[in-house]
Amino acid sequence: MKFAVITDIHGNAPALVAVLNEIDKRKDIKYIYCLGDMIAIGPDTNAVLELLFSRDDISMITGNHDEAVLATIKDEPHPLSHPHVKEHHEWIAEGIHEKFIDKLDELPRFIRKDISGQSVLFTHYHVESNKVDAHISEDPFAPIVEPSPGNMEALFGPQDVDLICFGHHHPVHFFIGDRTTYLNPGSLGCAEDSVARYAVVTIEVNDIQVELLEAEYDNTGFLMSYEALNVPTRDFILKAFHGDQLKGDE
Repeated sequence: MKFAVITDIHGNAPALVAVLNEIDKRKDIKYIYCLGDMIAIGPDTNAVLELLFSRDDISMITGNHDEAVLATIKDEPHPLSHPHVKEHHEWIAEGIHEKFIDKLDELPRFIRKDISGQSVLFTHYHVESNKVDAHISEDPFAPIVEPSPGNMEALFGPQDVDLICFGHHHPVHFFIGDRTTYLNPGSLGCAEDSVARYAVVTIEVNDIQVELLEAEYDNTGFLMSYEALNVPTRDFILKAFHGDQLKGDE
């Protein structure tokens, strides 16, 4: 069984298109798992959700940004840990098409699958057992730790699972432990250059193979759209999540 893993699209439609085009051209990928944070940071909310929900070969889970935007829409508490993006989330909430709200709200926070005899957990990031059903305002997702084998084992703890696929932290993580393989393909939509990251996993009996891949695309129009659309906190976003690439072109 061969499947793709994508995560942290963050409202970047051209990056998502580039990755989906590569996946579709391969013809050998049976399914796609999308691990949350489909929206926010980038402005292409409706285009991204249309691309995802229009396909029947993608399963999605929610991330902290998706859940925070939903909380804003429903007039529920916003996470106290996200004050720097509250105005941005409100802007995203105002622009999202109503046809996507219920669909987002129905998505799970986790997916567990048995694939070709291997147990797989799909999650946006680690959630402690006492916060599995906690509202996003209670900050259910664990604090981010730096990528290393030891940190992954300490973060997720003992797990009776062969593969954990996750996102949230934007750099690539790929570590093979004594019991569990840990895979974060890296943010698809946020990078300091014009590439969109994803992974392809091949699972056979007693074997897991991972390809870490990047799709190149032209992100100039996407980056320029922040100013054109007057995206809140755009200066911070362009610097923190896209490496101020436009300034490098000046």
